[in-house]
Order: sequence, then structure tokens, then C-alpha cells
Amino acid sequence: MEWSIQEIARKAGTTSRTLRHYGDLGLLAPSRVGSNGYRYYDQDALVRLQRILLLRELGLSLPAVKDVLEGQRDTAVALRAHLRLLEQEQARIGRQIASVRTTLHKTREGKELMAEEVFDGFDHTVHEQEVTERWGRAAYEDGDRWWRSLGEDGRKAFQARHDAIARDWARARERGLAPDGPEAQEIARRHCAWLSAAKEPSRSYVTGLAEMYVVDPRFAKNYDRHGDGTAAFVRDALTVYAHHRLSD
Repeated sequence: MEWSIQEIARKAGTTSRTLRHYGDLGLLAPSRVGSNGYRYYDQDALVRLQRILLLRELGLSLPAVKDVLEGQRDTAVALRAHLRLLEQEQARIGRQIASVRTTLHKTREGKELMAEEVFDGFDHTVHEQEVTERWGRAAYEDGDRWWRSLGEDGRKAFQARHDAIARDWARARERGLAPDGPEAQEIARRHCAWLSAAKEPSRSYVTGLAEMYVVDPRFAKNYDRHGDGTAAFVRDALTVYAHHRLSD
């Protein structure tokens, strides 16, 4: 079964022009082009478009979406990853909704609030299972202990430091600097110094994290929101820095 470009655009809530643009970028090729010049899409194309739309909703730029799609050849694996992210986000938002409802109810009734109720769904521990599976229980506990020790002011300062580095990454890419050039490598040094606040960065740790900046939408959107292709630029610069400056 296949659908015309107009049918797909209507069902996906987008436009034919957008779908043609995706095709021009190599993101979404039609399954065939009719003798009348119309583009038609089969089931595989529909699945690929679903993945594109999911990644776009996560805030990824089109170049970053292309990088993710090219890095995830197994569609079933990629869709399971998307589903897991959406379910985690659904659960987190559900907790936040319940938290706000509880706060609203108790403030109206003049009842005492508990911190656990007010901030449920807003804390970083929602990633506990994932961190434990990837790097071990000790890694999560060490990170959790460090994060809590910062206090509110320390957390804000830590985030502000990262935001400044992210802006510098975006400016470096916009200027067309080389990832292995001196200016980009200085930003990479600052980035690794920022990482060292929580964990002494090794070569494998930094290169692995740098790759996640591109392939994991949750990381990529922190950089590509500042400009298309920034996440890939960060990855390339950090990889160079790690191989030349860090050891395992």
C-alpha cells in the first residue's frame, strides 16, 4: 500500500512542501515518483516520517535528525528507543501534573505541604534506572551524592557554566571554525573541566559522551537548539581533544 504526498501531508499534519524539503535533504525519499511527477510513499516511508517527526518534537535540528537516522539503521531498535523516551516523558509529566494538583488543593484548603509532594516529577532521579544500567549502581550513587551536595545555588551555577559553554560552541560553529583548531579545542578544554566537577573525565568517557550528544535526542537538543549542526561539531571537537589530551 502507498499514499500520495498530499495524503501523507494531511494525515501527518504537515505540508507537501515540507515533505519535499525532507526529500531534498535526504531525510525522506519517496518510494516512487509517478509519471505525473507526484511522489508516493510506502509503509517504510511512513515509519521513517514518524521517526523524523518524533525527533523534531524533541527539539532536534534537521541535520541532527539526519545524523540520528543514519546512526540507527535498525528501525525496530530505534522505535523501541523512541517509545521508551516517550513513556518516560509521559510518566514524568504525569507526576508533575499530580504534584501541581496536590499543591493547588492543599494551598486552597490551607493544609501543610510536603517537599516530596511539591517537587515530585521535577528531580533528576527519573534517570536512575538508565544511569545504573549504563554505568553501574556506584556511578549513579556517586553522581546523585555529588548533585545533592551542590545545593540550589551550586546547581544553578553548574548549569549556567554549561550554558555559557554551549553558547560558545554555537558561535564557534557559526564562524566556521575547525573542530581541531585552537579556539574549538580551548572550548573543549573548558567543557572537560566542567565535566570534571562531577567525574574525572577519561578518554573513553568523553568520546562516548560526545557521541551521545549527536545520537541521543535528549543530549543533542542542548546544543542544536543554538544552531544546526552544533551537536556534531561538539562531538568532533571533543573527540579530538580526548584523543590528544586524555587517557584511560
